[in-house]
Amino acid sequence: MRILLLALALYLAAQPLWAQETKRTPALREQVYSQLARAQQQADTGDVAGGLAILQNVEAKLSSMNSYERAMLWNFYGYMHYGEDRIDSAIKYFAKVVEEDPIPLSLRQNTLFSLAQLAMGQERYDDTLAYLSQWRTNAGVQEQTKADVLAAQAWYQKADYDAALAPISQAIEVAEQTGYAAENWYVLQRAIYFELGQLDQVAVVLEKMVKAFNKPEYWVQLAGVYGQLGATEKQLAMLEAAYQLGFLNKGQDILNLAQSYFLAEIPFKAGSVVQKALDDGILEPNLRTLKLLAQSWVAAQETERAVAALKAAAVLSEDGELDAQRAHVLLNAEQHEAAIAAAEQALERGQLNNPGQMYLVIGMARLNLEQFNPALKAFAKAKEFEQAKRLATQWEAYTQAEQRQAETLKQLRSRS
Repeated sequence: MRILLLALALYLAAQPLWAQETKRTPALREQVYSQLARAQQQADTGDVAGGLAILQNVEAKLSSMNSYERAMLWNFYGYMHYGEDRIDSAIKYFAKVVEEDPIPLSLRQNTLFSLAQLAMGQERYDDTLAYLSQWRTNAGVQEQTKADVLAAQAWYQKADYDAALAPISQAIEVAEQTGYAAENWYVLQRAIYFELGQLDQVAVVLEKMVKAFNKPEYWVQLAGVYGQLGATEKQLAMLEAAYQLGFLNKGQDILNLAQSYFLAEIPFKAGSVVQKALDDGILEPNLRTLKLLAQSWVAAQETERAVAALKAAAVLSEDGELDAQRAHVLLNAEQHEAAIAAAEQALERGQLNNPGQMYLVIGMARLNLEQFNPALKAFAKAKEFEQAKRLATQWEAYTQAEQRQAETLKQLRSRS
């Protein structure tokens, strides 16, 4: 680190005047420079205190030094403190460098930009912007981009998102003329648009990031933004492509894909995705996951899979609602004995939104098995619940008619 700092100090000292120089810079005399170099060499051996002592001896002759020599003294002080991670002290001395006049423009410009960066690291955002403003005075058009990015970061940290947007957008626009901007520039622009609530622009930035960097998290984030914008088809397309590319390795991402399939009325794919994630250990077989799995298989009319998922989810539930759903699925599949068992289990577990429905299921299953008296008992029980009363009365009448018809047929057969 210190060798590099010394090299930079020597480089700055040797730089010719920039084309913009309007004042003649005095020379850096050999006797001053040799003392500065000796101080740096002392520090390089690990004796920073000794190096600083040499600089203090040089500072004692400050009145006989010209502006360039004083600037280089402060410069060496600054680098030594920076090397020891004393950033506040480094900033103090680098600030003294740019107060000297005249000095080489290269030294002034490099020091001002370093001050801006150091102030940023110390969360001194107003100072960062002030140093950048001074730096811009003598900077060329092609050099402005790096200052734009730093200024945008400072404005963002100050929560002035409107002020932050212009410089980062300008920097990205310049960079995109020859390709893509740096990844962290897009990250900052995306964050600014997000804070401004401009989700459509967040999507635009993420589209660029997906294309340029192809990172899994950008695919997932873009899908999420599409969802927030109501572009559900685009959301599903992004998630499906990411899944096929192997980018969805987190449980929540898999659930998002499954839910997108479900909402798009593609329940078989929803169930398949969840089941594979469970088999692969990406998803935990918790109540939320098993409910989604069951709903997917029910919608896909995959009876056996739906029943298995509902049964597994019911074990984790505190009420009988999932057993009630299982009873309905089994009744529709004409698995009457199993439907009765599931309905009875739902009633036993309790806390049902509509317990009368379970007595209706039992009654209909008993009716289909031609167990008329048990069916009538179940419908009579269902009539005790207001939500099921009307249907229970209708099924009761129908069952009585079926029972009479069955008895008539039985009598006719016995006579023949």
